[in-house]
Formats: sequence, structure tokens, C-alpha cells
Amino acid sequence: MERSCFLRDVSGFLGICYYLPSKMPLLLYLVLLVLGIHYAPPNISEGTVTSCHSPQQNATLYKMSSINADFAFNLYRRFTVETPDQNIFFSPVSISAALATLSLGACSSTQTKILEGLGFNLTDTPAAEIQQGFQHLICSLNFPKEELELRMGNAIFIEKQLKPLAKFLDDVKNLYETEVFSTDFSNVSAAQQEINSHVEEQTKGEIVGLIQELKPNTIMVLVNYIHFKGQWANPFDPSKTKEGSSFLVDKTMTVQVPMMHQVEQYYHLLDTELNCTVLQMDYSKNALALFVLPKEGQMEQVERAMSSKTLKKWNRLLQKGWIELFVPKFSISATYDLGAVLLKMGIQDAFADSADFSGLTKDNGLKLSSVAHKAVLHIGEKGTEAVPEVSFLNQPEITLLHPVIHFNRSFLLLILEKSTRSILFLGKVVDPTKV
Repeated sequence: MERSCFLRDVSGFLGICYYLPSKMPLLLYLVLLVLGIHYAPPNISEGTVTSCHSPQQNATLYKMSSINADFAFNLYRRFTVETPDQNIFFSPVSISAALATLSLGACSSTQTKILEGLGFNLTDTPAAEIQQGFQHLICSLNFPKEELELRMGNAIFIEKQLKPLAKFLDDVKNLYETEVFSTDFSNVSAAQQEINSHVEEQTKGEIVGLIQELKPNTIMVLVNYIHFKGQWANPFDPSKTKEGSSFLVDKTMTVQVPMMHQVEQYYHLLDTELNCTVLQMDYSKNALALFVLPKEGQMEQVERAMSSKTLKKWNRLLQKGWIELFVPKFSISATYDLGAVLLKMGIQDAFADSADFSGLTKDNGLKLSSVAHKAVLHIGEKGTEAVPEVSFLNQPEITLLHPVIHFNRSFLLLILEKSTRSILFLGKVVDPTKV
């Protein structure tokens, strides 16, 4: 029996695995893992692409921002069905980039269904243009930014006996800055340790033992990762954080959380059409967070209306003014099996026995078996964790009356990168005590 395994994604973590029995389908296993806390530079091996020299902007990139946003909200609504009344948190841009990377090895209807599942109309935007757009997106996200640590990358672990096509390897390196590792998957435990060690190193020890059971028929693991660390433009004073504040989970359940407090000028608005309050909290450079607080009982209305057009409307209507702000200090994480969700979103061909991945290898019978995604984020007084200390002057409390925005019940959270208009993270905080 001939074996092989390659492709892994740490944006979340994406792993793809397959094997080469004589007449059985080859299995691709994808895992996506996203961290919103720490940043670590990639471990560059010989022959891999390091990074682009400068961010490149083009019309496709701006068109993609709306398409990727709509894919993000469509995926979000699927999660609300799969995990109702629970915290939701994931990285839309990492999932899009991972699936786009996979599409490089797909052909015919398999590739078409992947790209259409991501929301693209191939008549308006040909596959080659989409791939170029993702190249510009990753280049722009990875370009060094002052006071913001942000890095997206891919790694592919390939069974050493498998011979992927040279064009596929060139494309994943040049378009997606992907590291490629030759791995002996005949030794399952050693291969699992190799992948887990790489993930642990890339995430600075935050993700340990990610793969608990690597199937013997694995031949490919794809990992896409995104690391983000930023400091609030207006950090909170930790001495003003109140422990044991009430947060309403539902009509009958309340939990106690640390509540950060600040009187400051922020862009905000009251959307009377959607019955929600929107607050923009900027990071020091190049990124922002949108906190969306629906009126009680209106969460589903807001969730149904979320789209790229809604984001554009809010961006147009946000106005800066003084507010008294209360935001919980919390951590959030979530893990998803994306296979069933992607099937419902139209990406069926990649999972079928008839899947066509002939752009990846000449071996027949390769198909996608599973897709998993994990994301983690910590929100605190300074922004994300591990940012420099900030000194606060002791000032008397100002008793001027300002509008009060109190995030003491379920709210939506989006973190966006400004230059590409990309949604790095998207989620719903139902219970901030559930990590």
C-alpha cells in the first residue's frame, strides 16, 4: 500500500490527509486553528517563501473584501444553527484562505464548488484572479506594521513517498507563502508529534497536542495559521475594572465577570433599523474591533441582517463622541467540525469519491475527509495579552453625563484589519465565563 499525507493549516489549524490503497479513495484531512493572542515568526525551511516585499493592492482585493465578509456571515449563521445559545468564535479570513489554498490542487467541478462555496462567481472573477487576490491579501496582512503583530501563513506536511505536482508546490509557495515539509506518515506517532511540535512552536506554546489521533491512512496535512496581537488605542485603567459584575446570559441566568470601565471618545452609533448599538474600538495601528450590542430580544434580527452592506452602512454612519463604556474582560475560544457545514454551503464535490484533485498529484482517488477549526482570543484592559505596560495618571472622576454603553448581555464581536478590510475574527459572546 502506498501512503502519503500533506497539508496543514494553522489559521485555525487545517489538516488534510489521504492514503493510496489500490481501489479505495484517498482521504484529505483539514484542521484550522486560530490564535488571537500571540505572534511568532514562521519557522522558515529551505526552499520556502518568506514574505512579500511590499503590500500590493488591486481591484480584486477590494472586491474580495465584500465577498469574504458575506462568506463570514453565512458561515456564522450556520454556526448559530449548529451551536445555538453558545459562544461563537472563528477566523473567517483563515478559513477562506485555507480553502482557497486547497482549491489550487482541485480541478473541474471540485475546484468550482470550492470557490463558489466561498462566495465567488467564476464568470465575474475567474479562478486565476481569485488566487491572485488571495496572494495580495496574504501579502498585505503579513507586511510589517507598527504596534500590531499580525501574521498569516500555511504549512504543508507531505508523505515523503508522495510525489505532488511541481506546479502545485510552486503555486502554494508563491501565492500562499506556504512551507512544505516531507514527512514519514508510515510512523503515525512520529508524524503526529512532528505536526504538533510545529503548531506548538508557531503558537508559542499556546496550542499543545492539537492532533490527538492521526489516522494511519493520512498522507497530507494542511495547516493555516493567523496570529494577532494588538494594543487598544485607548487602553483601560486596570484599577477601574470592577470584579464580580453581572452579565446576563439569558432571561434566567446571570454570571459574574470583571467589567472594564472607561469614559472616552469612541466612534459609535445607534442603529434604529436593526435595534442595536455599534461601538468601534481602535487598536493602536491598522486594526479595529466592532462590538455590536442588540437590544434585548433582538439578537436574531441582527444576526440575520449581518452582511458586507451592513458593515459599509455602519462605517458610513459611525460618529465620534464621548461615552461611558463598560466592557467585560474575557477569553473566548471555540472548536468546530466544518465538514457538515461546508457540505451545506455547497462544497460537496471535494468530499465525494469522485473528487478531482489531479492538480495536486497524479494519483487518483483523493478526497477531503474532514475540516476542523479552532480559534482563541483574550480581551483585556490593554488589548490582547502580552502588550507593554501603560501608565495611568490618578485623576478625579468626572461626573459629566455621557451616553452609557454597557456590554452586560450577549453581543457580537468583529476584529478587522483596516488595509484589506478583512474580518480577522468574528464571534458572539453569550457567556464570557466559558473559555
